[in-house]
Amino acid sequence: MNYQQAYGYVESLSGVGIIPGLERIRELCKRLGDPQNELRIIHVAGTNGKGSTASYTASVLKCAGYKTGLFVSPAVRDYREKFRIGNRMISQKKYAEIMEDVKAACDDMVSNGFEQPTPFEVETALAFVFFAREACDFVVLECGMGGQMDSTNVVENTLVEMITSVGMDHMKFLGNSVKEIAKQKAGIIKPGSTIICMEQCGEVLEVVRQIACERGAGFELSSESEATDIHYGLEKQSFRLENLGRLEIHLAGEFQIANAILAVNACRELVKRGYAIPEKAIREGLAETIWPGRLTVIGKKPLFVIDGAHNEDAARKLAKSIEIYFTNKRIIYIIGVLKDKDYGRIIELTAKYADQIITVTPPENPRALEALDLAKEIAKVHPAVTVSSSPEEAVEMAKLLAGKEDVILAFGSLSYLGRLMDIMEYDKKKAPCGRGRGKKNG
Repeated sequence: MNYQQAYGYVESLSGVGIIPGLERIRELCKRLGDPQNELRIIHVAGTNGKGSTASYTASVLKCAGYKTGLFVSPAVRDYREKFRIGNRMISQKKYAEIMEDVKAACDDMVSNGFEQPTPFEVETALAFVFFAREACDFVVLECGMGGQMDSTNVVENTLVEMITSVGMDHMKFLGNSVKEIAKQKAGIIKPGSTIICMEQCGEVLEVVRQIACERGAGFELSSESEATDIHYGLEKQSFRLENLGRLEIHLAGEFQIANAILAVNACRELVKRGYAIPEKAIREGLAETIWPGRLTVIGKKPLFVIDGAHNEDAARKLAKSIEIYFTNKRIIYIIGVLKDKDYGRIIELTAKYADQIITVTPPENPRALEALDLAKEIAKVHPAVTVSSSPEEAVEMAKLLAGKEDVILAFGSLSYLGRLMDIMEYDKKKAPCGRGRGKKNG
């Protein structure tokens, strides 16, 4: 099996869809020798901010000298972004070798009457095998969708869990209230571990505290209020933390301060557990973290920014960032979303800041909302909306509409942002990996 065949196998499973539950992943991992049991896990759940927080944490651990695996989704530019050790993606050769073993285990399962594992379960199992074979010291593991029934939750050797911002998304699978969704997210808590929870609404904190208590886990609150002297910027931000002084990050967005603090507090918990993480590693790890697609600048004059705000909570955070970074600026939007998202709320929270809005259909995604349908929805609240036929046309239209001092802001589904980066010839050296095809997700 070569890389294209291996990648094609995962693509061929797309019809299986999303099926919550741990039965299939447990059986699959068992047939692969339960590689997840060889790993020390830092587990990250939440609605928004998981990928950034996981990346900060993995970067700090790398700078502390630990061989650190990172499993995240979705990918933005290259599918193999999902599986990383340090700054390196899994090689195509290694991916194909491991996928051959994973496929054989899946085929054996099916022949013995088990259900076919889902694409995400296959990827999760591959990640476990990869990190175990490479003898990683730590693995930072991002939940795919929920927590309790997420395939990543087959792990047992969890040292620290993190819960980022929790909001309304994936209600079909996770519940119709913030409380129900929080219960699913908190399902990753393991006995003897410590959960670090981002400060947020009382309902979420109440649920997380209760489950931590029931499972004999420690509970720590992480708050943005721990930061003082905050300096915001699109390409550099800084803040002070007690005992660490001034820290610098290069991810934009007001919300990134809270994500970075959550990662720092998780690392402080690891120090309490006896792991050496010098202050220098925290400082360097935060500063080195790159996570494209989250309020990322991909062009200047006009300023061109992309962001993966694809649900209500993320749209609210994006609106706050617009107020901070783009005050008194004329803004042209490019928006592409998936039809199973609450795009009505996304529009409601963000439309007022735009001078012009261009809609696009995220390409090669069966869940994509047609640009015309999105435009009809936007037209209910904003008069200046135009439909584009492709991401390329959307970029061309936006450039024609924007002056040198204006802002082009593209957001919505992460599944088309990688295409925009390619169109704009975004410097691939700034990304944690090279160009490539992103996975159809999120």
